[in-house]
Amino acid sequence: MAKEFKLHPDDFELECTTVWAFERRGNWATHKSDWRGNWAPEVVRNLILRYSKEGDVLLDPMIGGGTTAIESRLLNRNIIYSDINQIALDRTKQSLEFSIDNNCWQRGFRWDARSLNKIKNNSIDFVLTHPPYADIINYSNKEIEEDLSNIHSLTSFCDEMEKVAKELFRILKPGKFCAILIGDTRRNKMYQPLAYMVMERFLKSGFLLKEDIIKRQFNCKATGFWVKKSQESNFLLIMHEHLFIFQKQ
Repeated sequence: MAKEFKLHPDDFELECTTVWAFERRGNWATHKSDWRGNWAPEVVRNLILRYSKEGDVLLDPMIGGGTTAIESRLLNRNIIYSDINQIALDRTKQSLEFSIDNNCWQRGFRWDARSLNKIKNNSIDFVLTHPPYADIINYSNKEIEEDLSNIHSLTSFCDEMEKVAKELFRILKPGKFCAILIGDTRRNKMYQPLAYMVMERFLKSGFLLKEDIIKRQFNCKATGFWVKKSQESNFLLIMHEHLFIFQKQ
């Protein structure tokens, strides 16, 4: 039997600037924070409300913790969600077991985001996803060969993300939007602008950049350890991500 939950946040305002900060993560409906790196429901709700309308067909090709699917159902958007990791799909399916008065549908598939050949050209109204940041967090303990979070080389990771970008461009309707949240990293104590490296691959694939939103990060795992480490080794902690909004024209 479907469980009863508070389905929507008590106080919600649509963001209107290019800096977003959500110090406390929303916990309405079936949202949880126990999937490492999953994006906050506040981010997804803002994106869905701004870049889609009720009845649209959305796609998240790397569903992870399920946030996008939950918000899509709450906001009466249809969604196709996929992941290379069956654990993510099972978790998402379970998170959708709640009652709500609308007729939207949700369909989950075990697909590689680089190969979405089951989806027709120019058929999706809005794409939004939160890909891994190379191998900063490995989501399958290297047991799934195709998992993008296995890739250590940033160049190789961007090569694979370009394949994702080309697929997303193909299936998105002309004039519609694609939102990607991704952050940067360090290698050998030097800053690596991974987000902009990925952004360039999306532009190369035909997208135009509509917005570059800076999202502040809070409550990062092992923050205490890294604060001490940053002081000892003289580097700054990365506490922001880039939320790119691309448009297909």
